[in-house]
Amino acid sequence: MSFLSESRFLAFFKGFFVTGKQPAKPTVTVQYPEEKRPKPERFHGRHVLNRYEDGMEKCIGCELCAGVCPARCIYVRGADNPPDAPVSPGERYGFVYEINFLRCIHCDLCVEACPTEAITESKLFEFSFTNRDDAIYTKAELLVDDSGKPKVMPWEDWKPGDDANTSAWTRATSPAGRADLEGTPLWSGELGYGVRPPQAGQSDPEAADVPADFDISLREVEGGELRGVGLSAVRPVRRPGAQGGRDAASADRPAGTGASGAQASGGRA
Repeated sequence: MSFLSESRFLAFFKGFFVTGKQPAKPTVTVQYPEEKRPKPERFHGRHVLNRYEDGMEKCIGCELCAGVCPARCIYVRGADNPPDAPVSPGERYGFVYEINFLRCIHCDLCVEACPTEAITESKLFEFSFTNRDDAIYTKAELLVDDSGKPKVMPWEDWKPGDDANTSAWTRATSPAGRADLEGTPLWSGELGYGVRPPQAGQSDPEAADVPADFDISLREVEGGELRGVGLSAVRPVRRPGAQGGRDAASADRPAGTGASGAQASGGRA
C-alpha cells in the first residue's frame, strides 16, 4: 500500500470518528415548539398598539411611524377626537392603523419615531399566514385589549414573556450616554403593566465608559473613515464617582475630538 493510499484510508476512518463521538456529548437539541429558548431582552417581534393606564389610546395619528418606515409597510390615518368621547388625550387619534407584515423588516424605527410610545414590538415572531389578507394587521388586531394584553390571533404562537418589556432598547437607563439619567424612567405607564422598569444601570464597570456620540467618531477614526486636524483615536475614560456623566468624560477628551470636533474639522475627507 502506497503512502498516498494509506493516508486516504486513515482519513476515511477519521471521518467516521468525528461522527461517532457525537452521541457521547451532551444533548443540545431543544424540543421545539413545546420548549423554547429564552429570547433576548431587546428582541424585535410583532407590533402592538398601547394604551395609557386609564385605557385611552396612546396613538395620536401623527403618521410619523409611517413616514419613517423604510419598507413602507405602515398605513396610518388620523382623525379629530370626538369632543364627547375622546379616544386619545390629544386633539387627534389613529383612526386607521395597518401594518403589512409581509413587508415589515422589524427594524423598530417606527418605535423610535413615535412621540407617545404608542407602537412597540413584542417578542412574538412565530406567526404564519395562509392568505395575504391575514398578514395585514388592522388597528383592531394591533390594539391591546381592555386588560392591556396583546390580542392573540389564531395563527400566532404566544408564550409567557413574549409581551414582557416590549421594545426594551427604548427603555435604556442612560439615553445618549448621560449617566445622570441612569435608572430614571423617561416613558409613560401602560395599561396592564404600569411604568415598565428601566434596564440595568450603565455605570456598571463592564459597561461602556464613553458617550455614544464620541464612540461613533472613535470607530470612524480608527477605521480611517474620518480624517481631519485635531481628530484623535484616544479613548477618554470616565473616572469612577465623577459627576456630570458627559462632562466628566469630556474632561479627558483631547481638544477637537468627538462629534463636535468632527464637524469643526470638516467631517469626512
